[in-house]
Amino acid sequence: MDTVDMKIGVVGFGLRAGLWKHAHKPGQGSEVTVVCDTSKRGRADAAAKIPTAKVTDDLDVLLASGLDAVLVLTPDNQHAVVAVETLRAGIPTFCEKPLDVTLEAADLVLQTAFETGTRLYVGHNMRHMPVVAQMRQLILDGTIGEVKAIWCRHFVGNGGDYYFKDWHAERANTTGLLLQKGAHDIDVIHWLANGYTKRVSAVGDLAVYGDVASRRDNSDRRMGDWFSLDNWPPTEQTDLNPVIDVEDISMMQMVLDNGVLASYQQCHFTPDYWRNYTVIGTRGRIENFGDGPGDVIHVWTTRTQDGFSEPDAKVEILDGDGGHGGADPKLIAEFLDFARHGGTTQTSPVAARQAVAAGVLATESLRTDGSARTVPQLAPELLEYFNAGQPARTTAL
Repeated sequence: MDTVDMKIGVVGFGLRAGLWKHAHKPGQGSEVTVVCDTSKRGRADAAAKIPTAKVTDDLDVLLASGLDAVLVLTPDNQHAVVAVETLRAGIPTFCEKPLDVTLEAADLVLQTAFETGTRLYVGHNMRHMPVVAQMRQLILDGTIGEVKAIWCRHFVGNGGDYYFKDWHAERANTTGLLLQKGAHDIDVIHWLANGYTKRVSAVGDLAVYGDVASRRDNSDRRMGDWFSLDNWPPTEQTDLNPVIDVEDISMMQMVLDNGVLASYQQCHFTPDYWRNYTVIGTRGRIENFGDGPGDVIHVWTTRTQDGFSEPDAKVEILDGDGGHGGADPKLIAEFLDFARHGGTTQTSPVAARQAVAAGVLATESLRTDGSARTVPQLAPELLEYFNAGQPARTTAL
């Protein structure tokens, strides 16, 4: 039995800082001992919430703190910058999704983890969300036969407040929301289909928020300061980011390496906020209506005469303690166990890279002529290493 608390570091104490609660359990196996943030507000928040932790703006201080694991929770375009350093320092690293905002940066993180042998974990928490886990189990049980198609529609009802008032609105920080927001859903599609995108195309537009005249530099605020359901309709939003050059509606099509066809649609100006997955197999289909606890997955396995019919079964979506239907605490628990013991995990660095690749190339497609792009393959030695659970090597490369 493990009795000594792991010493955990956190880099970036902003939007995803809430994950610290699941890693800070003194006397129960882990304790956050160091937080690094370059912003004065981030450091103040960390000092207030974790008074026992050392708080610094210097990454080198964190790297030299004798940590057993680290959570990289910075803005997306800083993921690789930080993760490469923590991996090189030999610290098992949790990198929040997406792995980064360019394919080159994502590949650098994987290559660094491979070369150093330091354990890498990517925070695709939706693999632990009940709606996704339950749909995957239905597929694994053979309920709908062999999967042939997956459609996902993402209604981002809070898009204006979540993504168009701060750094998310700029390509320099995110590449685009098809990647930044869509990395979750692309990974889920891959996981449910048991395959990765090999060819992708897309269309998209900045259809609404680009025409909103009210702009403000919100660097002195955070999303919680401006969020309100009263910010409706989208055309009457206020205080949007001064620069907006990402799309607010996009649609991508994917051909997976196992022949499954998939599509993903994302809209940031809908009145409702949820994801709808439809999975069609050779013996039926499943579709979720709502994606939270108490909502329902419908299962059709019987051919009907005509028109709409009631499903053959309805599966209630389960609940869990913690954020995202209990996914966040499960995510951190899995990472900490992996950091300490190694082994295979429900999330996958390869899958995280493949989600970035599909999102980046889809964005490239929609910003040009909409033609298909081919996803470059990972080196065989990287695939073998990560698919085997990042086993310890007895000899140097």
